[in-house]
Amino acid sequence: MPALPDRIPNDPAIAREIEDALRSCGALKSGHFLLSSGLHSDSYCQCAALFERPEIASRLAEIMRAHLAGSFAIDTVLAPALGGVLWGYQLARALCVRSLFAERKAGEAFELRRGFHLKPGERVLLAEDVITTGKSVSEMVPIVEGAGAVVVGYAAVADRSKGAFEPGPPVFALAQLDFQTYEANDIPESLAAIPIEKPGSRAMSTQQP
Repeated sequence: MPALPDRIPNDPAIAREIEDALRSCGALKSGHFLLSSGLHSDSYCQCAALFERPEIASRLAEIMRAHLAGSFAIDTVLAPALGGVLWGYQLARALCVRSLFAERKAGEAFELRRGFHLKPGERVLLAEDVITTGKSVSEMVPIVEGAGAVVVGYAAVADRSKGAFEPGPPVFALAQLDFQTYEANDIPESLAAIPIEKPGSRAMSTQQP
């Protein structure tokens, strides 16, 4: 279940609104999921579903804007393609600042393309939809620093890092997710009875792998 992290004021009404919003658009799912790690879980967060509903994504960006207000000045929002692009755009719209995204070819480092650039001293908020290890969004830092700009913070829809992602600049997340996971040989009977889904594909067999 998502909850507002300590770095965002713990307003129960706002926390409930965020959870309801993520569930209503299908971003928070319940069932039996085989994760990319090979572990099984009864919950999954698919933020792509959020961006099927621009009005909901826009509202969540406004909530984030309200909590960022007064924390630090922001000139630009930068996100890694592909997952962070739509969230970064919604945040930039809410903040009335520039929206940029970085891309990479397979096996290569992220880079700014399409004429995008950062200026020395520019204050950059890094955006990601879901932070698990923080690897992708962390790869934005050399781009920012290489241009002489400054990373002022990170903003995510959901943080699944369980507190492991602590890059230095503050991290703001609308939801902190701590889903229970199980090894294939240790799945509860109640979960094993549910058809397995591999996120991003059709339902699989109910048999354990």
